[in-house]
Amino acid sequence: MKFQILIVTILTMTSALTHASSAEKPNILWLVSEDNSKHYLKLYDEGGAVMPNVEKLAEHGLTFNNAFSNAPVCSTARTTLATGIYGPKLGTYQHRGFEEVALPQGFTTFNKSLQKAGYYTTNNAKTDYNFIADANIWDESSKKASWRNRKPGQPFFHMQTFAITHEGKLHFKQGAIDNRKTKHDPEKVTLAPIYPDTKTFRYTMAKTLDNHVVADNQIGSVIEKLKQDGELENTFIFYFGDHGGVLPGSKGYLFDRGLSVPLVVRVPENFKHLVGEGLRKDNVRVDGFVSFIDFAPTMLALAGISADKQMDGQTFLAPALSIDELNKRNVTFGHADRFDEKSDLVRSIRVGKYKYIRHYQPYYSDSLHAYYRYRQLAFKQWKDMHQQGKLSAIQGAFFEAPGTELLFDMDADPYETVNLAGKKQFQETLLSLRSQLQQTVKTLPDLGFLPESVWLKESEGNAFAYGQQQKARINELITLADMQLEPFKSVEDKLISYLKKGTSEQQIWALINLSWFAKDSKHLISKVKEVLASSKSSLVKARAIEYLTLQQAIEPVEPLTKLIANEENRLIQVEILNIAAFIHEHTGKVFPIPKSLTVKAPVRGSDTFKIDSWLFERWQYISQK
Repeated sequence: MKFQILIVTILTMTSALTHASSAEKPNILWLVSEDNSKHYLKLYDEGGAVMPNVEKLAEHGLTFNNAFSNAPVCSTARTTLATGIYGPKLGTYQHRGFEEVALPQGFTTFNKSLQKAGYYTTNNAKTDYNFIADANIWDESSKKASWRNRKPGQPFFHMQTFAITHEGKLHFKQGAIDNRKTKHDPEKVTLAPIYPDTKTFRYTMAKTLDNHVVADNQIGSVIEKLKQDGELENTFIFYFGDHGGVLPGSKGYLFDRGLSVPLVVRVPENFKHLVGEGLRKDNVRVDGFVSFIDFAPTMLALAGISADKQMDGQTFLAPALSIDELNKRNVTFGHADRFDEKSDLVRSIRVGKYKYIRHYQPYYSDSLHAYYRYRQLAFKQWKDMHQQGKLSAIQGAFFEAPGTELLFDMDADPYETVNLAGKKQFQETLLSLRSQLQQTVKTLPDLGFLPESVWLKESEGNAFAYGQQQKARINELITLADMQLEPFKSVEDKLISYLKKGTSEQQIWALINLSWFAKDSKHLISKVKEVLASSKSSLVKARAIEYLTLQQAIEPVEPLTKLIANEENRLIQVEILNIAAFIHEHTGKVFPIPKSLTVKAPVRGSDTFKIDSWLFERWQYISQK
């Protein structure tokens, strides 16, 4: 009997010691649903899906009303989450990078820092980074990865991604609309005012809501495992979307529907002391702004680790940070660039309720063709209805050139339909946000103002250090690009000077500006023709052809096709093909694939799959009426 008591006592003490050990530092669990705007959850929007497991997390924690990805697409967003560094500064802002870039010297991702501090780090299973990752960046990374393989008492960080809500799940055939019923009634869903009220859009929305219910069930299964292991009250649980939504005009674009994500954090009972006053209660709504750059330093702070000085974000959970202080945060920065074969350069900044979007190629519409986007039937129908003149002004705005600046009151206009930039009473706000964005992109500095092919070649993979070295050069390009905001007469002489004597990238920006000022700059056609004839840069020549096409001063098909066929750098081919796609949509010109050029269909898993895909899809698009 005494022996049995002794055994029980030893087991009890061992259990207690193990529990104490595991509770020295909190576990962290990320539950990430793909392509998920907050607007799809009833927790945020009356028309959203009921997600009981997520809602239960919210009941015992924090719901962030203003959480944002800094980029509206996965590889860029996930890279920001891992590093806490802005993509345009790090060289990871494209989706997906033609080449993966190196992280700054001595820098590690936050999960690697957790690993070094004794955490067991696991990922199930998506990575999708734009940087060169350490081979051992995770202890486990697979569809079977689990925290359950850690050592006894070892704290863990686990990331679980739920793909059911991904854009690809909406690539259904036309027959599905009639033959595959959704659980949500398409007739009862609420459509955003930017969409036409059609059977296709209603079915697509219903399907999305169904997918969220499935995701919630999957989330519940993971949480149940945590309970079974007795770790629920030792674990911070973060539920969020990996960027904004999946319906047309969301993913890939800097509207809030592409950047705004759900974020719910369950604060465990045993670690409430790690969050500040007002954040330890149940069912708290937080109004302060949180962005993906803030996640990495926050995870490190919860583990008692100092953030790397290179990180741009700030922790949003800390003992000294009260809800009142957190709610004062009201700024978020966004960027959109190349998504596969489709390129643009758009930046945004939101301060409080006002959202400012800056289009640096203001004659390019957001709707410029991207193969993956237009695989969705609703997206195709949206474009078809625009071409048929069947959309209202609000529904058709996505397909029109946006101009240089957009300004929205997000409280009054959450779907960003009324541009306030030209209204007199909002000029002070416009100028303030313009200045703040200019300061942001110059401070980074923003590599997006250099052609991707240029900085990749010159940086030799070390984009971060290269950007810091080239700060003055990049900032001059930003100043040049911002001449779009001035009256043409006041900048004409400067643009002519850059056109004649500038570097290749300065000539590119001068030509982009002239294309924006097309009506005012007709008298410069001869000067642009001189640049076309004399330049040795394919990109400069392509921009000259673009300008001359807008002026109806050239037939673009032959010279642009020849330019692409003679260009050996395949990334430069992609960059020029983007211009060809714009011309194709703007003029209806068809670009036959030149006989001298081999355009091969992409083979998944091959080393050249990405670039083959971009080239193949672009040629397929522009070579057909």
